[in-house]
Amino acid sequence: MEVKTSLLDNMIGVGDMVLLEPLSEDSFIENLKNRFEHSEIYTYIGSVVISMNPYRNLPIFTPEKVEEYRNRNFYELSPHIYALADEAYRSLRDQDKDQCILITGESGAGKTEASKLVMSYVAAVCGKGQEVNKVKEQLLQSNPVLEAFGNAKTVRNDNSSRFGKYMDIEFDFKGDPLGGVISNYLLEKSRVVKQPRGERNFHVFYQLLSGASDESLKKLKLHRDFSKYNYLSLDSAAVNGLDDAANFRTVRNAMQIVGFMEDEVQSVLELVAAVLKLGNIEFKPDSRSNGSDESRIKDKNDLKEMCELLGIEQSVLERAFSYRTVEAKSEKVSTTLNVAQAYYARDALAKNLYSRLFSWLVTRINESIKAQGKTRHKVMGVLDIYGFEIFEENSFEQFIINYCNEKLQQIFIELTLREEQEEYIREGIEWTNIEYFNNAVICNLIENNKNGILAMLDEECLRPGTVTDETFLDKLSTVCAEHQHFESRLSKNSKFLTDHSLPHNCFRIQHYAGKVLYRAEGFVDKNNDLLYRDLSQAMYKANHSLIKQLFPEGNPAKVNLKRPPTAGFQFKASVGTLMRNLQTKNPNYIRCIKPNDKKASHIFTDSLVRHQVRYLGLMENVRVRRAGYAFRQPYEPCLERYKMLCKRTWPHWQGPAREGVEVMMSALPVPAEEFSYGRSKIFIRNPRTLFFLEERRRQCLQDLATLIQKIYRGWKCRSHFLLLKKSQIVVSAWYRRYAQQKKYKKIKSATTVVQSYTRGWQARKLLRELKHQKRCVQAVTTISAFWHGTQIRREYRKFFRANAGRKIYDFTIQRIMQKYFLGLKSTLPSMSPVDKNWPARPYLFLGGVHSELRRIFHLWRCKKYRSKFTEEKKAVYEEKLEASEIFKDKKALYPSSVSQPFKGDYLEINKNPKYQKLSIAMEDKVLLADVVNKINRANGKGTARLFLLTKNSVVLADQKTGQVKASVPLPDLSSVSVSTQSDGFFALKLKEGSASAVKGDFLLSSEHLIEIITKMHRMGTTASDREQLDIDISDEFLVQFKHDKVCVKFIPGVPKNGNSVSCKRKNNRLLEVSVPSTA
Repeated sequence: MEVKTSLLDNMIGVGDMVLLEPLSEDSFIENLKNRFEHSEIYTYIGSVVISMNPYRNLPIFTPEKVEEYRNRNFYELSPHIYALADEAYRSLRDQDKDQCILITGESGAGKTEASKLVMSYVAAVCGKGQEVNKVKEQLLQSNPVLEAFGNAKTVRNDNSSRFGKYMDIEFDFKGDPLGGVISNYLLEKSRVVKQPRGERNFHVFYQLLSGASDESLKKLKLHRDFSKYNYLSLDSAAVNGLDDAANFRTVRNAMQIVGFMEDEVQSVLELVAAVLKLGNIEFKPDSRSNGSDESRIKDKNDLKEMCELLGIEQSVLERAFSYRTVEAKSEKVSTTLNVAQAYYARDALAKNLYSRLFSWLVTRINESIKAQGKTRHKVMGVLDIYGFEIFEENSFEQFIINYCNEKLQQIFIELTLREEQEEYIREGIEWTNIEYFNNAVICNLIENNKNGILAMLDEECLRPGTVTDETFLDKLSTVCAEHQHFESRLSKNSKFLTDHSLPHNCFRIQHYAGKVLYRAEGFVDKNNDLLYRDLSQAMYKANHSLIKQLFPEGNPAKVNLKRPPTAGFQFKASVGTLMRNLQTKNPNYIRCIKPNDKKASHIFTDSLVRHQVRYLGLMENVRVRRAGYAFRQPYEPCLERYKMLCKRTWPHWQGPAREGVEVMMSALPVPAEEFSYGRSKIFIRNPRTLFFLEERRRQCLQDLATLIQKIYRGWKCRSHFLLLKKSQIVVSAWYRRYAQQKKYKKIKSATTVVQSYTRGWQARKLLRELKHQKRCVQAVTTISAFWHGTQIRREYRKFFRANAGRKIYDFTIQRIMQKYFLGLKSTLPSMSPVDKNWPARPYLFLGGVHSELRRIFHLWRCKKYRSKFTEEKKAVYEEKLEASEIFKDKKALYPSSVSQPFKGDYLEINKNPKYQKLSIAMEDKVLLADVVNKINRANGKGTARLFLLTKNSVVLADQKTGQVKASVPLPDLSSVSVSTQSDGFFALKLKEGSASAVKGDFLLSSEHLIEIITKMHRMGTTASDREQLDIDISDEFLVQFKHDKVCVKFIPGVPKNGNSVSCKRKNNRLLEVSVPSTA
C-alpha cells in the first residue's frame, strides 16, 4: 500500500480551523497558541492561511522545503505559506487563471516577510534562463528599494511598511515571469515631518547618513550626525539588529540591478538631502508697517544649501515661505504668512516632496520591470497592505486604512461564497443560502457618493466660508444620526448623550471587526493635503531635472485654477480600481498575526491575538466556510486514506473510486445527511464526522499494526526455529564425524604404539647382534695390528735413529714457512701501485722468496688497477707511456709535461663558430688542434699558425682567417727533430721527392711539443701502411729550406726582452736558438 502524508497526519492541534470542534473564539485562540508553542506558525481556514510571526528564524524556508511543497496538493502536507503559493502558481500556469494573494495584518505581523516568501517561492519553482533570471532578480530587488523609502521603525515593528503595495507579476504561457507592475497606496507622509515617540523616520534618511562615503556626504552638504536634523527623532535613531550602513549598500546595489542610472540615483539622494535640509529651516515673527504679522527665516544657511542642491534661486524659495498668492479668475491676491503658516508650508512641502519622490520611484521601477509586448499575459497579484487598525487615538489615516479593510472583507465574503457556490454547482451539490454578516452597509456609510462620510468630508473641504473639524463633525452627526453603525454625542440620539466613553470631538463606527473611535481633529487638513501654489511654482523653477517632473502643476504656462482632488477622493478611487482588479482574479488569502508586542519569540499574548482575530474577521471566515460542508475531498485520496474501514474495500478496491467510497460509507454508522456525493468529491457536513472517520482509521491502523506485528513475530519465530533445527542437524552431523574421527585416531595411535614397540624390540635385538659381531671383528683387527706393529718395529728399529734429524728439520722449516705466510697475509700493503711499503724480511734464508713475492704482488695490484681503466683513460695512459719512452731522460721539457693531461683539441674547433669553415673542410677527425709559431727562415721570428693533426695529415692554417696554408700527408714525413733542452722547437722533415717537399721542411714552436710529437709517433706506430716516424733528439740538426740546408743550433743563454726562448739567423747556414738554463 502506498503511504501518503496528509494534513491530518501527526497533527498538532487542528491544522484547518474549519475542522475545529467545538468552534468558539476561545478554542480558536487556544488552537493557535498550541500550534505556536510547537513552532507550527501556519494554520488553515479552508484555503486561507493564518501566519503567526515567530520573531525568530525557523528551518522551514530552506530549498529542501521548496522542493517538498512543489507540485503537491494543498492539503497533502502540513500548513505552509509555500502550499498556498504553489497552489496559486499551478492554477495560473496550468489552468490559465489569474491569481491574487491578499496579505493583511497589523504592523509587525509579518506581512512584508510573507510577500517576500511568496515571491521567492515563485522565483524558485518557475523556469530558468538568462533572461528569466534577470527578470526574477529585478522583481526581487525592487523590495529593498521600496522598503528603504517606504518602511520605518515603529513601536510594533523595526521594519514596518508605511504604505500599501500591490504588485502584478506577469507570466508567459510556460509560467516564466516576464515582468511586473507595482501600485502603491497611502504612503504615511506625515511621518516625514513628525514621528511618534519611540519611532523613526523612513529608513533611507538613516541609511544615507550612516552608509554614504564622506565624499558623497560632502557633495550632498550633509553631516553624519543625526542630531543635526530636526526631522530625525533621536531617541530611536539606533535599532538593535539593523545595520543602516550595510542596508544602504544593499539599496544602492538593488537600484543598479533594477535599472536606475547613476545620475538618477544621485538625483534621488539629492532630494532626500533636500528634505533633511528643509526640516532645519526655522522662522521668527516679524511685523509689517500696517500691523500685519509675517515671518522671517532665522538662519538662511540651510536654505542656501538646499537651493544649491535643487538649483533654485534662494530669493524665490524664501518668498514662497513668506507669502501666499491666491488667484481668482483674473485677480491675484498676495498675503503674508505668519510663523505658524510658514511652518505649515515648510512641512507641507517636505511631505509632498517625499511623497512625490516615492511615487516617482514606483513609476521608475515599473518602467524597468514591466513586461515587453502588448499581448495578454497571465497575472499573479500580491497585495501587501495595512491590516485593520484600532489605536488609542485614531485619525484620518486609520479611517482610510479601515475603509480599505472593509472593502477587502466585503470582496473576501463575496468571492468566498461565490467560490463555494461554484464548487457546489460544479459537483452537483444542492446550494443552500448561507447566513452571514454583510458589511456592505458599512462600506456604503463611508463611500456613498451623496451621504457617505468621504463625500461629506470632500464637501466640507470645498465649500466657501469657515471650515473646521467641528463643522465637519456637526454635519456628519446630522446626516448619519440614524445610521445603525454610526455613533456620535452630537447626533442628538438619546442613547449616546450620556455615553462618557464617546468624547464630543469624536465619532464611532461599528466596523465588521469591532467599534473604532475616531478623533475628528485633523480630518479636514489631512484630506485637503494642500500645497501652496507659490511653493509648487518655486519648485518648478529649479534647474534640477527630477524636481520639474515632480511638480508639473507649478508650470506658469499651465496654471489650473481648479482645486486638486482631495486625499480621500484619490484613495477611494484607488481602492475602487484595486477592488475591480481583484474581482477579475482568483483570490488567495494570508492573514498575518503577531503573537506579542515585545517582538520576542515564544511569547503568546492571548488578549492581543484575540484582538487581531476579531478585527481580521477570522471567526467569520470559519463560519462562512463551515456554513455548507466543512470538509471535501476527491474520491481517490479519500478511498486511499479510509479504505481500511471496510472489509470490501480493503486492501485493494477493484473498480471506480466513487463506488468504493459509497461502499465504504454505507458500511459505516454515519447518517446519510452528514455527507453528500459530488461528481469528483465527497462532501462532509460536520467536522465531527471527519474526526469519527479519523478515529476509526486510527483504531484500524492500530489493529493492522498489531496484525502485522503478530504475523511478523510468527514469521520471525518460525524462521528462528527452522534455523535452529537446521543448525542442530549440521552440529549433530559434525559432532558424529568428529567423534568417529577421534575414535579412529585413538585406535590408530594405539596400533602405532604397539607396532613401534614391536619394531623397537626387533631392532634392538638385531643391533645387539651386529654390535657383538663388530666388536669381535675390531678385537681381531686390533690384535692383528698390534702384532704386525710389533714385528715391524722390531725390524725397522735399527733405521729410525739415522733419519730422525732430517725429519725434524723438514718439520721445523715447514712450520717457519707457514708462520711466515700467515704473518705476510696480515701485513700486506695497500693496493695503490705507487705504494712502496713492504713488510720486513723475518729470516735471512727467505731473502729471495721475499723479493719475488714483493714483485709478484706489485704486478698483481698493477693489473687490478689497470682493470679499472675505461677505454678513454687507457688511451691517455698509453700516450703518456709512449711519451715517456720517447723523451724520458732525453729532453729537459719532458718532466714538466708529465702532470699535464693530453687534451688534444685546445681550440674546440668543432664548437668555435670562428673555425666553422675550417672544421667543415677537414675530411678526417681532428686529433689535435693548437696554435703554434712557424719560424721564418729569413729572420728567425715566429708567425702564429693553427696546427691541426688528423689521422692522415698535418694542416697549417691562418689563425685569423682559418685559411689552410699547408697540408702535409703523414706518409710524406720522414722524421721529427727536437732539442734536448726545455724549448718547444721541433722540425718536420719531409721526404725528398715528395709533393710536400717543394717548399722545404717546417720549423715550428709549441707549448705542447711533447703531446704533438707523441700523437704523430703513435699515428706511424698504429698504421700498417706507412713507416714509423723517426724522432731525432739533438741540440744541432739540419733543416731543408727550399734549396738550402740550414743548421739549427741550440745553445744555453739568458733570455732577452722578457722572452724565454729567442731565435736568431746568424748567416745563411746557421739558425741559433738561445734557451735559458733550468738550473
